[in-house]
Amino acid sequence: MRTLYLFCSAAPPVFDVAGVIEDAQARGWDVCLGLTPTAARWLADSLDGLAALTGHPVRSEYRTPGQPDVWPRATAVLFAPMTFNSINEWALGLTSKWAIGVVAEGIGKGIPIVAMPCVNAAYARHSALDRSVETLRALGVTMLYGEGGWVPNQPGQGRPKEYPWGLALDAVERAVRPLED
Repeated sequence: MRTLYLFCSAAPPVFDVAGVIEDAQARGWDVCLGLTPTAARWLADSLDGLAALTGHPVRSEYRTPGQPDVWPRATAVLFAPMTFNSINEWALGLTSKWAIGVVAEGIGKGIPIVAMPCVNAAYARHSALDRSVETLRALGVTMLYGEGGWVPNQPGQGRPKEYPWGLALDAVERAVRPLED
């Protein structure tokens, strides 16, 4: 079975993650959910239900040395929604957060990775965002940002229900297609 690591930062679309998991499962994916520490706090009351939905523990922290890895090997990774902070940490190789460490290593392992930011237009004006997006694209990450991906909204005008989750899952399917042929 194909295994999708679904990683989420703390941005409002994270509250729809159960539906995204169900969509991915309907597409034939075994889903493992990983969260940044803040996203894990936001979803604290839902973590047991999300673990039951996926059949895997929800992870947000590094395991201790000698502790077994409880997830199957990833076929692909989808990191969405990604905050300004997570994008920049990843591009700079700052892996103090477990999810960032996994995707940073995943690049070197050749795992297909799709990422879709969720940032507002004020963050988008900061030059670090464009540099980070370009860095990750140059490393082979499919960054769904701009036309055909996430287009930033004005600050305070969030539209989490319009977050294009289906577009992200479609991009994952395209990313793994060459591996399956």
